[in-house]
Amino acid sequence: MGRHSLPDDYTADGSGDRPSSRRRTVAIATTLVLAVAAGTAVAAQGGLLSFSKSCEDSAVHLSMVASPDIAPAARAVADKARKDNLRSDGHCVDVKVVARDSYKVADALADGTRAPDYQMWLPDSDLWLSRAKGTGDAVPLTPGDSVATSPVALAVLPSAAKSLGWPRKKYSWAELMASTTETDKVRLGAADPARSATGLLALTSIGASSDKQGGDSDTRVAATAKLIAQRMSDSDGQVLGTLAEDGPGAEKRGPARNQAVLLSEQAAFAHNAEAAETGKLDLFYPKDGTPLLDYPFTLVNEDRLSTNESRAALRFMTLLSEESAQRTLEEHGFRTTDGTAGEKLIASAGGKSPQPYATSAATAPSDDTLQETLGMWTITVQSARLTTVVDASGSMATIVPGRNESRMDVTKASLIQALNQFTTNDEIGLWEFATGLDGDKDYRRLVATSRLGEQAKGGGTHREKLAAAFSALQPVPDGATGLYDTALAAYKEAQRTYVKGKFNAVVILTDGSNQDDRSISRSALIAELKRITDPERPVPLLAIAVGPDADREEVNQIAKVTGGGGYQVNDPAEIQAVILQAVMTAGQNGRAAQE
Repeated sequence: MGRHSLPDDYTADGSGDRPSSRRRTVAIATTLVLAVAAGTAVAAQGGLLSFSKSCEDSAVHLSMVASPDIAPAARAVADKARKDNLRSDGHCVDVKVVARDSYKVADALADGTRAPDYQMWLPDSDLWLSRAKGTGDAVPLTPGDSVATSPVALAVLPSAAKSLGWPRKKYSWAELMASTTETDKVRLGAADPARSATGLLALTSIGASSDKQGGDSDTRVAATAKLIAQRMSDSDGQVLGTLAEDGPGAEKRGPARNQAVLLSEQAAFAHNAEAAETGKLDLFYPKDGTPLLDYPFTLVNEDRLSTNESRAALRFMTLLSEESAQRTLEEHGFRTTDGTAGEKLIASAGGKSPQPYATSAATAPSDDTLQETLGMWTITVQSARLTTVVDASGSMATIVPGRNESRMDVTKASLIQALNQFTTNDEIGLWEFATGLDGDKDYRRLVATSRLGEQAKGGGTHREKLAAAFSALQPVPDGATGLYDTALAAYKEAQRTYVKGKFNAVVILTDGSNQDDRSISRSALIAELKRITDPERPVPLLAIAVGPDADREEVNQIAKVTGGGGYQVNDPAEIQAVILQAVMTAGQNGRAAQE
């Protein structure tokens, strides 16, 4: 299953792979060190300059938001630095650390409408950096090195762990999920993968492991996702609260509570440090490798920092990699940046030989793979109801560069491929549009929006009927792009037929700007959409500009007022991936708006 890569500044070859913690380019250090004279830079990194002014008079005050799991350790390092009068260019460095969920920070930065009140960010995973880039209006970020790591594992109550053969029995991710989800022996919980790096990395690992098993891996992973969703917590901070008590009589006290949760090693370490003996957790480390949370130090809005702030931030980043700070991080249950850890940390977190806790970390998934998993999660967990609206103007007959196919031909193939990613409970319909297509109307409904698994008149399923309709789409000779009237009509119809409990949306694909001089104007369309948008019946408009002649900014302005967004693809073959990306993003925005 291919997916459209998220924007990625890390790789020069455009592959979309997220960097590993050991080879990430230290963009912050490079930028800042080059900005100062060599001697001063060395002194700033070493904190060796000494001035007579008191810290109160000379301090550079900085704020850092950190993932709640690492915030106590980062705060301890900052407090010690303040006590030790840590200096940068003679100025004392005063860092205030605030705990904040990484998904909330990423969404706020991606939105870009409010200037952040912090200069540094320490999320639990660099996957949030991609999400924070948004679709163009995001606050700029400068990523630096990882400061710590923690593997993602499966934490299990001792009685349930024993039933699974812990610690001697080893499992792959796929085998472990099968053992915990195919019987009622062990109830499995997790944090929402759309809000939890732990949940997303685990689900991605389950998918990769299932692929290696062969067969219908997509169905197995979707089924696992469905089961996880039934026992899902909103965030990492809540998932531990879903665990049952262990020991005699536990079932009577909490028969519906979880006995196992997808969790980071550090979270298990912190839990075990405070739990009673019967509440401590054992850890399964899958034999096909555990993905790592990698805690990348990140500068926020670097261009707006003063020289003193930039140098002080560099000094604090350097401090976090020094031996004393690394010791503090280890005391809080974190591994070093290369993923190694001492036996004491492992044992405290619930690990025990011969569990493969020292096995090399799983290869970090690419942004493509993460996007694929999130798209699958969104459309699997919350059934979708989509009205697909396809541009049938004459320009869709244009040949795609490098292919011997028209834009319409490639678009149809991509839509059919995307259709395969939806479940039988998803509802999808099809409209086409071009000027004068149906009398005075620029649009025509070809297939009603219905369940893909529903039996169609004349035999077959609605999915098969829709696939045939996609295949039959043809450009209208001399037809122009009637975008505005079509967008309004499709939106009103989707709103009128809204189904509660599903993800309702309109997906419009167009290769040009509005060319109907008799249609509603863009400003009037935006005003009308703004007027009729109902937060109780959200229908985001997901507009995909196809090809170099399409205007992403135009469709983005229209779509944003509905809670959706505009996307650009130069190759129509990317449409399948972008649809799932758009669905996932709009689904996240919808949840954020409800909070």
